[in-house]
Amino acid sequence: MNKLLACGKIASRAPHRVSSLFGSFSISRSVHSIPFATLEVEEISGSQPAEVHNLVQGKWTGSPSWNTIVDPLNGEPFIKVAEIDEKGIQPFVESLSKCPKHGLHNPFKDPERYLMYGDISAKAAHMLSLPKVSDFFTRLIQRVSPKSYQQAFGEVYVTQKFLENFSGDQVRFLARSFAVPGNHLGQQSHGFRWPYGPVALITPFNFPLEIPVLQLMGALYMGNKPLLKVDSKANPRMTLFTGSSRVADKLAADLKGRVKLEDAGFDWKILGPDVQEEDYVAWVCDQDAYACSGQKCSAQSILFMHENWAKTSLITKIQDLADRRKLEDLTVGPVLTVTTGAILEHINQLLQIPGSKLLFGGEPLENHSIPQIYGAIKPTAVYVPVEEIVKDNNYDLVTKEIFGPFQEVIGKTVNGTTYAGLRGRTTGAPQNHWFGPAGDPRGAGIGTPEAIKLVWSCHREIIYDLGPLPKHWEIPPST
Repeated sequence: MNKLLACGKIASRAPHRVSSLFGSFSISRSVHSIPFATLEVEEISGSQPAEVHNLVQGKWTGSPSWNTIVDPLNGEPFIKVAEIDEKGIQPFVESLSKCPKHGLHNPFKDPERYLMYGDISAKAAHMLSLPKVSDFFTRLIQRVSPKSYQQAFGEVYVTQKFLENFSGDQVRFLARSFAVPGNHLGQQSHGFRWPYGPVALITPFNFPLEIPVLQLMGALYMGNKPLLKVDSKANPRMTLFTGSSRVADKLAADLKGRVKLEDAGFDWKILGPDVQEEDYVAWVCDQDAYACSGQKCSAQSILFMHENWAKTSLITKIQDLADRRKLEDLTVGPVLTVTTGAILEHINQLLQIPGSKLLFGGEPLENHSIPQIYGAIKPTAVYVPVEEIVKDNNYDLVTKEIFGPFQEVIGKTVNGTTYAGLRGRTTGAPQNHWFGPAGDPRGAGIGTPEAIKLVWSCHREIIYDLGPLPKHWEIPPST
């Protein structure tokens, strides 16, 4: 069973406990003025863990079986997630099965629901725009996926702007149709955006609010009924997966191709021969490689530098910026999918390549209580000669993704490059442009009208042929 554990209601009854890691901008931290909040963020702890419940058929439910999540900062079991086993899956299967393949709404059925979701988006966007609400979600994101306050706030901001973008009539505009004249009077072909009906989402840990909300709302806008805990018995007609290519390939086989994939992760930055704005370029490289401890699917994994850049102090400036990052404000923090030992072993293997060298980092974080099941390493960069990358015995090693604060620098290339401009960056994707892979027919996107229509609807053609018949029509000969 594939599960998205982040979908649920979090509840806690713990006593108030403030952690200095989760700073905000002097906003009241009391949840009593937020009607939907069931906890104080700083209360979540090993002594009083929060509980994540499941929503099925309009009710929040627990489970006789709980999966415990270990606190990335101190190793305490701080969140309990209601697990669904084979016996407990039936209510979810029944709920999804009630949705017909023509969806809960479409251009011919209950079109009022397009307007309803426009209103919902407007109200949700307004709620997230309130400082006390955005601060609450920002600190909650920090608690479950440790990152700096500004990085977590950026996730809330993008979500709020997305909802704002799809307020009012914008949802029904997603279902805009077109017509083409036919061959004779009374004939027209019409193209419509059609829902799949029962669908599923599997989204990652590193953006626990933004990715689930944007994809969930996109599915709902188009008339689908989404499921956030997936089992083969549920038989969704389409599944959206955001995550690693290895899992994506397995899902594509298990789901018989009924899948859209938003997988990426090994990202390249290329610096051409024109050296300019060195401080700014260094800052962008630091942000792209090390913000969120490198745990973004768009994080900078390899930096290709023209030899002109190799003659500058760019690497020194990137190192100076990386050295500012500290665990105290979560500008560097736990790596949730790779252990410290695995990262150090990868670095050691790279350093066996002739001509490679450690530029900076390569050491574990100090004075912390991050448990060993996670990673804790200083921002790191390793230099690898470009001529060594293309060798068969090195390529797979060099292009292996490490989902953490790690990058490789490839220097002294003289080939021409194409780049998107001085201010181009691989991370910080806003809500106003497409974000997703290309070159794969299974590729998915997120955030824009084009992405929503591609992922959460299909094309349905309806041909109207109303007549009239030609005068004096007779049955023609057999053909």
